[in-house]
Amino acid sequence: MYTTIKKPSDYFNTKLYTGNGSTNAITGVGFQPDLTWIKHRDGETAHLLFDYVRGALKRIQTNTTNSESTLNNSLTSWNSDGFALGTENDVNGNSRLFASWNWKANGSGSANTDGSISSTVSANTTSGFSIVKYTGTGSAATIGHGLGVSPACIIFKDTSDSGGVDWFVYHQSTGATKRLKLNQTVASATSSFINNTTPSSTVFNTEGGGATGTNANNFIAYCFAEKQGYSKFGSFVGSSNQQFIYTGFKPRWFMWKNTSQGSSTYDHWGMVDTSRQTPNGATDGYMRANQNLAESSFSGNGLFFLSNGIQFNNTGRYNNNSGDTYIYMALAEAPLVGTNNVPCTAR
Repeated sequence: MYTTIKKPSDYFNTKLYTGNGSTNAITGVGFQPDLTWIKHRDGETAHLLFDYVRGALKRIQTNTTNSESTLNNSLTSWNSDGFALGTENDVNGNSRLFASWNWKANGSGSANTDGSISSTVSANTTSGFSIVKYTGTGSAATIGHGLGVSPACIIFKDTSDSGGVDWFVYHQSTGATKRLKLNQTVASATSSFINNTTPSSTVFNTEGGGATGTNANNFIAYCFAEKQGYSKFGSFVGSSNQQFIYTGFKPRWFMWKNTSQGSSTYDHWGMVDTSRQTPNGATDGYMRANQNLAESSFSGNGLFFLSNGIQFNNTGRYNNNSGDTYIYMALAEAPLVGTNNVPCTAR
C-alpha cells in the first residue's frame, strides 16, 4: 500500500536549537508551524505549547493544570520555516539546549458549525491534525473537528479556568469511556468527559461541565487522525523480553504511557525523537510530558528507532512491564513503503 504523504517532514518536524538570550529566529522546520511544543532539554522548566489559533506568546503547559497565560518575550511569531523567539529564558535562555516539536494545521482557523457548539478549527486533512477552539456551555455538546475522519486521539485543555484543570486525553485504544491525564501519571480510568461517545468523522462529544464543557470556559483540543504510513495511535502489552512495536514506518517522534498503572515514580508520558539518538539508532534521551525535568537517558541502549517501528530493549514499569498495557502515539520520519523519495534505513 502507498501513503499519500510523500514527505512526512512537511507536516511534522522536530527542531533542536540552542538559546541565545536575545532575539532568535529558529529556521529549518520546513514549514510554518501551527502548533509548537518547546522543552528545555538540560534544565527543569515547563513544557510550553503555543498554537496559531490562540496566538503567539500564549502558553499552556503539559506538566501543570495551569490555565493559558501570556509569556512575554517567548514565542513571538511563526514564519514560513519556523518561529521567532524573544529573550525569555524558558524558550531561549543563553546557551541552553531546547527541543521543539512542530505540527502543521491550517493557519488561524475558520468557523465550524458541524456541532451543536460552533468552533474555530484549523485542520490539515492530509496529515490528520486539527486544532479546535471552543467555549463550553455547561451542557453536553458536539464540537466540529474538521478532519473528515474519526480522530484516533484528542488532547483537551481548559485554557481559562484559573483554579487549574487537568489535561484530558482520549485515545482509541482505551475507548470512549476511559480517560488519561497528560499532566499526571495516573492509569486510565472511567470518565464521561467525551460523553461516552466515540468521535465521528465530523464531531467529538463533550460532557456538561468539568474537563471539557464548563460553562463560559474556553477550551483547546488537539485532534489526531491515523494516516497510514504517517501516524499510528495504538497499544501494546509489556513482556519480560525485548518489545517491538510495529508502526509501518520509521518513527520520527514517539510518545507512550502505561495505562494499567499510575505510579508517580514510574508511569510517565515518555517522549523520544530521532533528532536525539546515537549513531547506532538508539535513543540518546527521553523526556516526560507530565514533568518539568531535564532530558534523561535510558540505561544502555534502551530504545531503537527501526525502519518499521520501535524496539524497547529493556523491561520495567516505565516502558515494558510484563502484562501491563501501554498506549502510544507515533509520527513518521519515513514510510516503510510508498512513493516517498526519501529512503528509510533498515535495521
